[in-house]
Amino acid sequence: MPPDTALILAFDTSAAHCAVALLRGDDVLSESVEEMARGQAERLMPLLEETLAEAGAGWADLAALAPCVGPGNFTGTRITVSAARGLALGLGIPAIGISALEAQASDIGGEVLSSLDARRERIYLQRFLDGKAIDEPALTTIEDIAGTRTTNDLRVIGDRSSEIAEALGINVRNALPRPDPTAIPLARCAVGRLPTAGGRPKPLYIRQADAAPSSDIAPLILDDA
Repeated sequence: MPPDTALILAFDTSAAHCAVALLRGDDVLSESVEEMARGQAERLMPLLEETLAEAGAGWADLAALAPCVGPGNFTGTRITVSAARGLALGLGIPAIGISALEAQASDIGGEVLSSLDARRERIYLQRFLDGKAIDEPALTTIEDIAGTRTTNDLRVIGDRSSEIAEALGINVRNALPRPDPTAIPLARCAVGRLPTAGGRPKPLYIRQADAAPSSDIAPLILDDA
């Protein structure tokens, strides 16, 4: 099936929302975004079915899935990736994992620095050129990147974009805020990878989980003898 006619279902629960979109090529057939701090695991599958039904489509019509693989909330990312893997296996179609950093930079030409809040004064950053990654995603701080050499044409999009632009010494007019939550860019990014899609999506974990090993002393297990 040609990529421009393929039906792609995209979804994202990596932040405090449940976002779903169904696209055929560049045409958005159905979209839904529900803000929620918790409950994505229970809501995702019904929302996927509602999105398909709204467009008059079924699971068997899909050519591919486009799940968001992070970075973001650990639990939310696992929900998306696990659902994508299970659906892909059951439907016999590819699941093409797309990062949130790539998705929000995908519609901007030229050199773009994509930024997401990583909490605790840290940020996720990745650089793109015409939508293609030119370095690996990194976990850093604005202080650590201050004074980094760059070009005046660089544009920054995402969380704390104005602060990042100032730290890099570029015009703050090149700073764009983080877009509203949507799964549409995920599907559009996946279209170009459809002919060579393979493998299984993996969560994009750049930082360690907040959970720490228990400090309690492990119980002593006695031998029955």
